[in-house]
Amino acid sequence: MELLLIRHSITSGNLARKYVGRTDEALCAEGVALAKEAAGRFPGVQRVYSSPMRRCRETAGLLFPGVEPVIIGGLRETDFGKFEGKSYDELKDDPDYIRWLDSGGEGPVPGGESKAEAAERTMLAFGDVLIDLMNGDWVERAAIVAHGGTIMTVMSALGLPEREYYGWQVKNCGGFLVKLEGERLRVVESY
Repeated sequence: MELLLIRHSITSGNLARKYVGRTDEALCAEGVALAKEAAGRFPGVQRVYSSPMRRCRETAGLLFPGVEPVIIGGLRETDFGKFEGKSYDELKDDPDYIRWLDSGGEGPVPGGESKAEAAERTMLAFGDVLIDLMNGDWVERAAIVAHGGTIMTVMSALGLPEREYYGWQVKNCGGFLVKLEGERLRVVESY
């Protein structure tokens, strides 16, 4: 079985380089255009899973018209708490933000999730996707439309070849085609 892990298309928050986690943004015009352009890049998808966030649901609809996505709540992006909706320039003098950056993004986010909390939630949700795939009708290829942090979490835990968390960054409408290899995900193609 093959699985596509795809990051949602562009939002206005992405263009402004803001932390967008729990904010339920729609795709901007550039994001709609990018998803429409990318739509033919991922053929043969029979089942789609999506974060509940609007940007992911809209991307899934544009990439895979006619395939109703299964919404998995745990695939949502990290909750950035007090950093939500702000850019580096807006936060660079905030002591809490400086501490978080100094921790490599591992430390707690005031009013949000730590990297460990987000990873635990994400991996449980990814497990739910795999259980659904194994218990349902056989599909050759499925897709998950989620967030950059979601994809980096899954791939840093299970991806082959092994890379650290930030080594799995993906652009909007980008991602990985992987094959299930035991309990690991072997990258077949990067987008």
